[in-house]
Amino acid sequence: MSWDHVESNWTQFKVGIKQQWSRVTDAHLDVIDGKRELLIRKIRELYGISQEQTEKQVNSWMKRVTSVT
Repeated sequence: MSWDHVESNWTQFKVGIKQQWSRVTDAHLDVIDGKRELLIRKIRELYGISQEQTEKQVNSWMKRVTSVT
């Protein structure tokens, strides 16, 4: 599945994002509003990891959660 599925069902995915990246708050998620690049930027900011590592984490998370839904 594509990120469009995550974005269009953002409310359903918020809990999973907070479980995966506990430093991401509800306020962050409200601002991100399903936008992949904003999520990546926020994770990088909060965890101090590289763009490449963040994208790998987000892609891995997305594959896990979209295979279940």
